[in-house]
Amino acid sequence: MTLSLEGPVVLAGAGKMGAALLQGWLAGGLPASSLIIQDPALSGDAAALAAKYGIRAETNISSLATAPAVIVAAVKPQLMDQVFSGLAKLAGPKTVVLSIAAGRSIASFEKHLAPGIAVVRAMPNTPAAIGRGITGAAGNRHLTDIQKATCDRLLRAVGDVVWVPDEALIDAVTAVSGSGPAYVFLLAECLAQAGSAAGLDAETATKLARATVSGAGELLHQSPLDAATLRQNVTSPGGTTAAALAVLMRDGDGLQRLMTEAVLAAQKRGHDLGQ
Repeated sequence: MTLSLEGPVVLAGAGKMGAALLQGWLAGGLPASSLIIQDPALSGDAAALAAKYGIRAETNISSLATAPAVIVAAVKPQLMDQVFSGLAKLAGPKTVVLSIAAGRSIASFEKHLAPGIAVVRAMPNTPAAIGRGITGAAGNRHLTDIQKATCDRLLRAVGDVVWVPDEALIDAVTAVSGSGPAYVFLLAECLAQAGSAAGLDAETATKLARATVSGAGELLHQSPLDAATLRQNVTSPGGTTAAALAVLMRDGDGLQRLMTEAVLAAQKRGHDLGQ
């Protein structure tokens, strides 16, 4: 990962998502010497990576010789104010703060920072753990093109990135892609239970459902066709798939209504949590 950085990248919080980012950066070629981890209880994958690559890891960073190019805030949201108040003192005029903390607004970081510091609020999702995530991101008015490109490269270490023009849309991003993996896992659960209801034993139904959902997802990932066309390609007029879709796409109480209701509920909850 070739980045022109005028200071280190400080990763505050090296839990599952922080460790996934760290692994992606190292795999992409970001020098270990440009990374500093702050975590009071470093463990798991992050600890192994730090030991393997000789990454500096501290329980608390009070000062640095050079202001960070990027401070990646990956601490649990409920601990962020406590942790970030100290980290904010490390920021220089060219530092960009990149937050992946759910529900934490840009303003909640700006209150700790000197005026004019760039802040990016990002929402990755759990497939980042296997390099197949997608992240929605938005920046404040101080974000430069160079800083945006730097954050984009760092986030792309674990998957694709979509930038939205308004921070308010991050709640919608969270509702679709941040929470979305849970919807897909529920689909696999429901499909397996339906298979059992149709007479299959639980183990067989689960295996069929899991492979079908993951395989269809990979086909969707690799195919240039949109989801609607892929669906239509599976559906023969008057066939078994058409019979099932007649239920799932029923006017008034089909899957589209339920999914829209679910996403809007998640969006509202995300907005409420951010207040």
